Amino acid sequence: MPLVIQVGDIIKLKKKHPCGSCEWKVLRSGADFRLACEGCGHQIMIPRRTLEKSVREIRPAVRMQDQNR
Repeated sequence: MPLVIQVGDIIKLKKKHPCGSCEWKVLRSGADFRLACEGCGHQIMIPRRTLEKSVREIRPAVRMQDQNR
């Protein structure tokens, strides 16, 4: 079953980016993902299968409906 990763979530990957950060913000989801490095802002496209293998942690984004509770 695929992981539930939504736009705005912050994910932590196994390997670090050359800038030293291992946290990425999800900008687009689907068959592949567009991620932005939280350290330097560099953007990458990565296939879903590859991403699911390298995810260590998912921090959900704070959504408007969550704030109203």
